[in-house]
Amino acid sequence: MAADLMKKDSSLPLRRDVKLLGKMLGEILVNHGGEELYEKVEKIRLMAKSLRIHFDEEIYSALKQEIVTLTPPMRKQVIRAFSMYFHLINVAEQNHRIRRRRQYQLQSDNIVQPASIESAILSLKENNINMQTIQNVLQSISLELVITAHPTEATKRSILEIQQRIAEILKNLDHPLLSGREQKKLEESLFNEVAILWQTDELRENKPTVMDEVRNGLYYFDQTLFEVLPDIHQEVSDSLEKYYPETSWDVPNFLRFGSWIGGDRDGNPNVTHDVTWETLDRQRRLVLKKYKNVLVDLMKRYSHSTSRVKVSEDLLKYIDEKEDFYLTEDKKWPVQAEVYRRAFAIIIERVKQTGKSELGYSSAEELLEDLFLINRSLKQHHPARHELGNIEKLIRQVQLFGFHLATLDIRNHSGEHEAAITEILGKVGITENYAALSETEKLEILQRILLDPRPLLLLHEDYSTETQEMIKVFQMIKNAHEEFGQRAITVYLVSMTKSPSDLLEVLVLAKEAGLYRLHADGTLTSHLNVAPLLETIDDLTAGSLIMEELFNMPVYRNHLQSLRNQQEIMLGYSDGSKDGGTLTANWKLYKAQVEIHEMAKKYQISLKFFHGRGGSFGRGGGPLNKSLLSQPAETIGDGVKITEQGEVLSSRYLLEDIAYRSLEQAVSTLILAAAHVTEEGEMREASWEKAIEEISNAALAKYQSLVFEDPDFLTYFQSATPLREVGALNIGSRPMSRKNQGRFEDLRAIPWVFAWTQSRQLLPGWYAAGSGLEAFASGSEQNLKLLKEMYLKWPFFQSTIDNLQMALMKADITTAKEYLTLVEDKTIAERIFTNIFEEYEKTRAILLKITGDQELLDHTPNIKESVFRRNPYVDPLNFLQVELIKELRKQDEPDAAVLTEVLLTISGISAGLRNTG
Repeated sequence: MAADLMKKDSSLPLRRDVKLLGKMLGEILVNHGGEELYEKVEKIRLMAKSLRIHFDEEIYSALKQEIVTLTPPMRKQVIRAFSMYFHLINVAEQNHRIRRRRQYQLQSDNIVQPASIESAILSLKENNINMQTIQNVLQSISLELVITAHPTEATKRSILEIQQRIAEILKNLDHPLLSGREQKKLEESLFNEVAILWQTDELRENKPTVMDEVRNGLYYFDQTLFEVLPDIHQEVSDSLEKYYPETSWDVPNFLRFGSWIGGDRDGNPNVTHDVTWETLDRQRRLVLKKYKNVLVDLMKRYSHSTSRVKVSEDLLKYIDEKEDFYLTEDKKWPVQAEVYRRAFAIIIERVKQTGKSELGYSSAEELLEDLFLINRSLKQHHPARHELGNIEKLIRQVQLFGFHLATLDIRNHSGEHEAAITEILGKVGITENYAALSETEKLEILQRILLDPRPLLLLHEDYSTETQEMIKVFQMIKNAHEEFGQRAITVYLVSMTKSPSDLLEVLVLAKEAGLYRLHADGTLTSHLNVAPLLETIDDLTAGSLIMEELFNMPVYRNHLQSLRNQQEIMLGYSDGSKDGGTLTANWKLYKAQVEIHEMAKKYQISLKFFHGRGGSFGRGGGPLNKSLLSQPAETIGDGVKITEQGEVLSSRYLLEDIAYRSLEQAVSTLILAAAHVTEEGEMREASWEKAIEEISNAALAKYQSLVFEDPDFLTYFQSATPLREVGALNIGSRPMSRKNQGRFEDLRAIPWVFAWTQSRQLLPGWYAAGSGLEAFASGSEQNLKLLKEMYLKWPFFQSTIDNLQMALMKADITTAKEYLTLVEDKTIAERIFTNIFEEYEKTRAILLKITGDQELLDHTPNIKESVFRRNPYVDPLNFLQVELIKELRKQDEPDAAVLTEVLLTISGISAGLRNTG
């Protein structure tokens, strides 16, 4: 009872913040639209809230009538009011997470926050894990998070910046020593920010360019990641020293960030080789600016004088040799005795010149040598065990970010490579139509080319524009390695990999650019890891066979040996889920990892699995730490790579404290899983695998019977969701379809999920799972008992069930039913919706049986409360969206004002539900 009371009391500050922000928003509504606007919003809000407490048909009809009768300009302001509430509540909830973390930090030393890095190290100590094992774990783990520009972030950058300022003010309002005057001043600043938020356009006027997306991605490195990543590593080091003080710890750089933005060419003709080069250049400019700022600060701080301390002879020699060479008199530090400042003046000038002249650093390693030199000298005179953390942190930053900031992955569709190879081979007379050959014939030709050191390309031959661009991409990668370092681009991803030839084709193109070189003495150097992207259910099933065929080829094994026998494999959650439903896709992904891992072990090849997860549950979304824990235990040590995209970027990395907490939860999970401390990630029974295989097959049959076998399904989807309207929302540089066609196969998984989320059906997140689970559970009482055991003991299954619960919580069948009015054929609408409704009820019922809960998400009251808090404000936006879409679709030429209002509802619902794509 006391624990429940504490939990309840802990949410009081959040409620206070929500109330304060709501009050300010109300005042702004009165100021902007008068009492009429405020009263209209309040009336709709209270009716929606009342319906959520107790459904009443009369109130429901009255609410719909209230919304139908809204007319411009009032209608637009009502939409904006509800949307604005979500932007504010999102900030309040994030600030509350920061508050809870600080409350733990203020507790006595024996209270450690769960899922923190310290809690992980304490668990190692309590489980008697020895120091050598821990060092081995640290050397083996690897987590790389890759930011992408996938278009699910509907919130503009300017809105995010306002949210950031609001968060900072809310944090300052929690200060215990705040005077009344200071509080009043902060509240006035808060009101002004909320007013600015109201007076800022939510929608982008134009579709972002790729370079706009690059700038948006770099924002997170600039604002939080540059500082947070070294702090995470330092926390691991500090916690180890606290619980294992007798050892000197060496914490490697196991956590890094990469990027796809500016390198992802799949289906995006706007990503050219020039754009990728510009991306790399901007990344370098940002990281050099960050280094320069830190170095200037260090030069101010490190005022040590040789009249007070004895510095190293190496440092004095360094200054003597380099000062006159790199610095003109006006740039030298004027005080001779302040040797660190003199050294930093040299380093700062060289950083400024990097990429501009020969005076700059040729590599990040050169900069590190200079920083290590200074650090060694400092240790000669600074008190032992009290290292100067500033320079240690800068060293870590240079190790993590180099001169490239984030490793940029290049991705393209397998069909694009095949088309280029077909043209090239045709021009040189090797084969007239490579694309028409059998797989065996393709492999024979490709291997022969790779074993021939002679170039293939005709220097003066005119290729098609597409093939010329393909060749230039590989030449650009070669040049990037020379200009920015090999870490700038290390992996080339092949979308829709279906056979071994898909990877060998890329190696042939790499060979022509000099990235893959067969030397005269027979040795081979290869500088590009070619990674398959296994996406569809069929490809995931065939993944192990595809890779084993490659591992059996001497030419491919030689390529891998040049890369220290490391192979990266990407697993696509989006298309697998779109292809076979979320439950089947998740199991096939899990199974593919196990099979590929076991196969690769036979060939002594180490793997890195790259998980292409989205923010939504239909695309593999969920908390980062739970995503890690749900992987097969044996693959954790292989190295893990995960995409971070869309709205996930702002929700996790906009605020420094939230970024830190998200990353420390992931690192804590990774360390414990790799050390096999927890039972989670350790156990997996054969009976569980057999059960989930049976469940998956039943779920797949159910899913495909609707999505692929019902001839009216696509009509329903395109009509009963705002799919057509989502395309007008300027949130990404890529087209909605790979080929801009209306076929289901060509529709990208992102708009597929996004549209279902808007209509509150969230079908990709849960559909067919209930049929699969129920079919198995109804087999016998023992089967249900087994499912309960799997939920308690198997992290993969637990994560799957919890994500299904979340998807069902965010779905709302009553609201979803309103979208049926958008379907012209009412028979189709009723039939398919009835199918969806029955599956929803079936899924909900079986999930509660498995978890033993009374209601969905009973085990996560904070999340449950957040969903309940949001629903009454999302509902009016859904009702407004339906009415506006009806109006819009009646028009021969879409009315710009009505379309804007539709887009505002899309943006508002996205902010309210989060995890949209």
